[in-house]
Amino acid sequence: MSNLIQLLPDHVANQIAAGEVVQRPASVVKELLENSIDAGATSITLIAKDAGKTLLQIVDDGKGMGVTDARLCFERHATSKITKAEDLFNLHTKGFRGEALASIAAVAQLEMKTKTEEDELGTEIHIEGSEVKKQEPCVCPKGTSIAVKNLFFNIPARRNFLKSANVEMRHIIDEFQRVALAHPSIGFKLIHNGGELFHLLPSNLRQRIVAIMGGKTNEKLVPIEEETEILSIQGFVFKPSYAKRTRGEQFFFVNDRFIKNSYLHHAVAAAFEGLLHDKAIPSYFLYLQVDTKTLDINIHPTKTEIKFEDEHSIYQILRSAIKHSLGQFQVVSSLDFDSDTSLDPSYEQTKHAAKRPSIELDRNFNPFKRNEDFNPFDTETKNKNFSSFSTEKPSHSQKQAWENMYASSLEQSKHISFQPKEESLENHVEVESDLVNGSLFDDDEISGNAETFQLQRKYIVTKLKSGLVIIDQQRAHFRIKYEELLAQLKDTPSLSQQLIFPYLMEFDVKSFETLAQFKNELVLIGFGFETFSAEEVKIKGIPSYLKEHEMEALFDKLIADFEMEIPSEENEFLHSFALSVAKSVGLKNGQLLKNAEQMNLISRLFSCKEPLKTPDNKLIFQTFTADDLALKFQS
Repeated sequence: MSNLIQLLPDHVANQIAAGEVVQRPASVVKELLENSIDAGATSITLIAKDAGKTLLQIVDDGKGMGVTDARLCFERHATSKITKAEDLFNLHTKGFRGEALASIAAVAQLEMKTKTEEDELGTEIHIEGSEVKKQEPCVCPKGTSIAVKNLFFNIPARRNFLKSANVEMRHIIDEFQRVALAHPSIGFKLIHNGGELFHLLPSNLRQRIVAIMGGKTNEKLVPIEEETEILSIQGFVFKPSYAKRTRGEQFFFVNDRFIKNSYLHHAVAAAFEGLLHDKAIPSYFLYLQVDTKTLDINIHPTKTEIKFEDEHSIYQILRSAIKHSLGQFQVVSSLDFDSDTSLDPSYEQTKHAAKRPSIELDRNFNPFKRNEDFNPFDTETKNKNFSSFSTEKPSHSQKQAWENMYASSLEQSKHISFQPKEESLENHVEVESDLVNGSLFDDDEISGNAETFQLQRKYIVTKLKSGLVIIDQQRAHFRIKYEELLAQLKDTPSLSQQLIFPYLMEFDVKSFETLAQFKNELVLIGFGFETFSAEEVKIKGIPSYLKEHEMEALFDKLIADFEMEIPSEENEFLHSFALSVAKSVGLKNGQLLKNAEQMNLISRLFSCKEPLKTPDNKLIFQTFTADDLALKFQS
């Protein structure tokens, strides 16, 4: 029988290892940036072309390598970080597996130039698919420059699985930001296709966060600082009012390494309990320093997952530290020192038990007794005590007195205007608008009195010939806006409401790159831009159904929805875009609708192509026939 087991060639083993380490261009960025940091670099430049598919180059001013090290670093399991297994529990560096350079060289064309401070000449090496093509001395500055060209050139199947250039570039920016946030004392540059996206000077932690996330970030930050025997915590959280419903600004760093940990995220969310709107997610930049002997970071190829020895204690300390800072910086509600202190009990009063109040009754008072001077609306009668009960049946004259009183109250109620109360209600309950003047529906479209009513400010109930129908108002408006937006994107642009003062918005680099992909679609649905650049986006016109304070939420949702992938096919993209906008600007449950508005919503819903279900396939209305109702009473 022939032998079946055989050793894989080195280049095949390297390609298999590359499948774990190198998943996309951003994986190369992460590994090479971490190597530069371990080399003691104070300035690192990342150059990318075609989102890393054509070129990824890292240039640093670290300590560099000699001739022997330059050749040996591309061998599997070659590392300067550890010498024995016990070193895994005392790690203070980034790349310790010794597989990164070998894996990258197995699936790309790689060129490296490196030189130490002591050497007069550096070393230049060219490798293609794990095969060394050239190694010779060269003239170069101290440090290391590694250029990775044509990633996955020898594995076409893997290259075909890469996403679009915009998506891959956003992943590169993600990795770049994580490393730059973890090391604010190091200067970083990011250049893509000849344009400089980031130029980060060495700074402190707050300045680095503001430089990456935008100038308006500074006013949102609440500092966190805590020192214990188990761990030390430093960093910032966003004020609760700036929390978003989308993820993207949640950063945990343990010993200067970015990690993902749902358990610690829950600790942060617990500290914000009662301070956030429904489904809002707090933003944070938290740096934890933990004894390396109490954690294990070698459980995932990308080293973004960590196991703690005492997770429960870290959870409690983190939660308490954030709650303390929110209270210390008066982010949470505090005591009201402007309240009337005369209503508060004095210190002497707290020593004694409360006295039982005395009640005096006018036992001779009879409400059915005619009194010419009695006026139920006289304000002087408010101080009189009418606490009297009678078991006698009222006489005809007494009944007449009550009727006169009721008639009098009706007459006075005709002159009482309740309009201010309705206005105050409208100030608190905002109704989605399709017109510039703020009215959701056009009253001219409705004639006659419709038999509809709103149930719990969530459902609209109206009758049919065979029974009744109950409509979910939020889902109905979602369907309506979706079809209207889709028609505008395919045919004619929407009307734009011009703003008196342009609305200024700032985005970080990654968000702006995403936003730029659908600028034309924003114009078609009614947005007008005065300036549109990475420095600022100035909006001069908005869709007529949108309000200024709703724009932040709309853009946050659009960026979050298209952050990972923008559909390549036009129809699919228009569908996804209309879906996101319709969800953001649609009518919400809890909003009060007038009768005419209810009828207009019903009319527009049943004019839609698909009135039964929402674009995401949820039921919009339910019908109940007379027979269905009769079944409910068969008992």
